[in-house]
Amino acid sequence: MLTRISLIVAIVAGLTVAGLNFVKVKEKITTLISERDSEKNQKEAAQAESEKRGKELAETKTQLDNTKTELTTTQEERDKAVADKEAQTKRAAKLASDLNKAQQEYADLQAKLAQWTVLGIEPSEIKPLQVRLKQAEENVIALTETNRLAGISIKKLENRLKQYEDENYEGPALPADLIGKVLVADPKWDFVVLNVGERQGALENGVMLVNRSGRLVAKVRIRSLQPDRCIANVIPNWKLGDVMEGDQVIP
Repeated sequence: MLTRISLIVAIVAGLTVAGLNFVKVKEKITTLISERDSEKNQKEAAQAESEKRGKELAETKTQLDNTKTELTTTQEERDKAVADKEAQTKRAAKLASDLNKAQQEYADLQAKLAQWTVLGIEPSEIKPLQVRLKQAEENVIALTETNRLAGISIKKLENRLKQYEDENYEGPALPADLIGKVLVADPKWDFVVLNVGERQGALENGVMLVNRSGRLVAKVRIRSLQPDRCIANVIPNWKLGDVMEGDQVIP
């Protein structure tokens, strides 16, 4: 009987110890699983962060490459504009010299014709001089127009160069007598068509005031030029009212 009781006590004690050990092992396993899951989450988070950084680095590199390309293109355009301006300046100087010569020849021929007329020389003798005088006059007119167009071309190139060189450049100065009117107005897209163009001295990026009955309506910036027309955009912060057809524009 005593032996049986001892055996039962031993079994109960063993089970108790086994239960305690099981609880401890379970707790340890639970802790290990929790630590494993935590490490896994941290690893995944670190991997995701690494992928994000890699993507941002790739995007930054792409943007840098694009910026380098744009900078190279801008530099090439600026160099071309400088070269074009130098060529146009030389051409304008030659045209001015040719114009002076033609004007002098025209003046000399006029003086000779006047002298011959006073002397009463026969018309048949004056005719060749008249032909030469007419040709000289036509040369003066053609050279004057060519010289004027060359001057406009130089101003356009100077305008382009200032856009590259001065980040605060707000546009070229327009001739004081450049006065026109609005031919077409689009209030939805805020652009207008004006009846002044290259021939009148308008320049790309030039700013003009739109007024109606002496009241300022808006400011517009010239974006596209034609010989006698130009297209301009309304400057947002200077739109005091809707631009209408017939409104006057001045520099």
